[in-house]
Order: sequence, then structure tokens, then C-alpha cells
Amino acid sequence: MRPLGKVTIKWSPQFAYAIGLLTTDGCLYKDGRHLNLTSKDEEQAKNFIQCLGLTVKMGKKSRGYSQEKKYFNVQFGDVLFFRYMEKIGLSPAKSKILGAIKIPRQYFFDFLRGHFDGDGTFYSYFDPRWKSSYMFYTVFISASQKHIDWLRTIIYSLVGIKGHITKSGNNSTYHLKYAKAESLQLLPKMYYNRRVICLSRKRIKIENALKINTDADVEKQADSPS
Repeated sequence: MRPLGKVTIKWSPQFAYAIGLLTTDGCLYKDGRHLNLTSKDEEQAKNFIQCLGLTVKMGKKSRGYSQEKKYFNVQFGDVLFFRYMEKIGLSPAKSKILGAIKIPRQYFFDFLRGHFDGDGTFYSYFDPRWKSSYMFYTVFISASQKHIDWLRTIIYSLVGIKGHITKSGNNSTYHLKYAKAESLQLLPKMYYNRRVICLSRKRIKIENALKINTDADVEKQADSPS
């Protein structure tokens, strides 16, 4: 497709990843033209600029009550890209009404990796009830139940894992969680090679957890009676 506005609208792993970031950390303004991504990670803002081929400069701004904590900010105007985002399911003031996003299936896991880098989390721990029992969870977060239900449905259709949904303590967000066995099926789909664009601190955290898990499994096997 020919370039439209500032963004070339052509699906690719990089484009899908950027849409995942925009779905979580981004917003569309009500003027029908401007889009914004705000992140605490400079790398994330740079990835977004790179994936969309933007020529805009990255800025900094305060967010929330703390005026000392600065966030990295990418803002640009592109009417045609804005309209395309609306066509695939994004909209201004989307957080609680977001539903399905029209992502080509071959790029869904690139989109999901961007979604995870934007609003997801990964945590791990040793279960004190059993020796060498190491647990971890991959979590996707949204303020919209409809959107989190859609994510779960698509992931199940592609990977065959169900996950489970919980709500945050103040009931403001929905958390789609995959425990260790399911994460071990999902993560290789998201990080299918070493070259995929991603937030490196999250990938490193996952890689460290997978190594600990392998070491724990080896230890359990060594302790098992022959």
C-alpha cells in the first residue's frame, strides 16, 4: 500500500507491535488527527517511533500527581492513520470501552508482545510449600472486560490455552493470567526469535525466569528417588 500521511499503513511484525503499544500506552485525541504514546521507558518510545517510521522528536512530560517523575512522550498528527486506527477498533477515550482489534492472524503475536510491553507484567516466585517449586505468570491488563475477553478468546484459538481472569484490588482493571505451564506455550509464540522488537527489560526478566525454572527442574530430578 502506498504511504499515507506520516505513517505507511502496511502490516508487518513492526507495525503490529506498534499497534499493540498504541492499544495500551497510547491514545487518540478527539480532534480526529493527533495520536500519542506515553511511556516510562525511553526504549519503548524509541521502538514506537522506529516501528511506525516516524520522524517526530520524543519529548518528556509529567504524569499524574508527581510533577518530578517524567515520562517519555511521542505525539504526532496523521488524519489517515488516525482513521485507520478507528477502523481496526481504537478510538478516543478507549480504555473502558475497548473491544476487539482487527489484527491479521499472522501478526497477532507481534501485536500481543506490544500489548504486553505496554500494559502487561511478568512475575515469578518459589512456592515455599514445595522444594524447588518455581512458579511464574504472564499477565495482560486492560480496563475493558470486553477487550480482555477478546484477547483470551484469540489466544485460546491460536494456542489452545485458557488462562484465567481476575480483577485488580480496586476493581479498576482486568488481568488475564497464564500460569507456568501455559506461559511455556505462549512465550515462545511472542518471542519467536532473538531479533523481534520488544522492551528488553521484560524479555531479560522472562529469560532469567526460564533459566531458573530449568535449573529448578534439574534439581528436582536430581532429588527424585531413582
